[in-house]
Amino acid sequence: MGKIGIMGGTFNPIHMGHLLLAQYALEENALDEIWLIPTGCSYMKRADNEVSAEERYHMTKLAVSENPKMRCMDIEIKREGYTYTYETLEQLRSCYPQHEFYFIFGADCLFSIEKWKYPQKIFESCTIIAAVRSGTSIEKMEQKKAWLEEIFHAKIILMPFLQLELSSTAIRQRVKEKKSIRYMVPDAVLHYIEEKEFYRQG
Repeated sequence: MGKIGIMGGTFNPIHMGHLLLAQYALEENALDEIWLIPTGCSYMKRADNEVSAEERYHMTKLAVSENPKMRCMDIEIKREGYTYTYETLEQLRSCYPQHEFYFIFGADCLFSIEKWKYPQKIFESCTIIAAVRSGTSIEKMEQKKAWLEEIFHAKIILMPFLQLELSSTAIRQRVKEKKSIRYMVPDAVLHYIEEKEFYRQG
């Protein structure tokens, strides 16, 4: 049995903050691998008409290509219609019954996850690893964790993580303003964005 960390996201584009979180979760929780899964059509985010799901997948694949502990999967971009986390986790459990799955996200998501589509199925399919940024009050996180564990019988790990002010939105804005994004994204992703002239309009 393998311990597999799952990280979903738009990854538009994937950046160093995503990769640092993945690496940190891998080591702190003794995981065997991290699987990054770019979203297809997320019901929670406005569709992006400039960069296709396939291009976001390709950038994510470039970002982890040299790390044997990480892989990129296209199961969500191949799924028609809206993308729901519970469906992805159920599909993974069906295809890889030998693995134990850990779903990684920022701890702020704990305060909305009960409003996601079929949260009970999410908690039944995985252990949650919630990254708590430095400087964040842990007391409210612990209270929310206890509530989710009581109501949904969830398994939740609160993982301290460094504060990192880096976002895909800010990166897209910098490209639009003709500013450098070096050191914000992996070099392979930087070169691909430049080659394809992504994010220059909008």
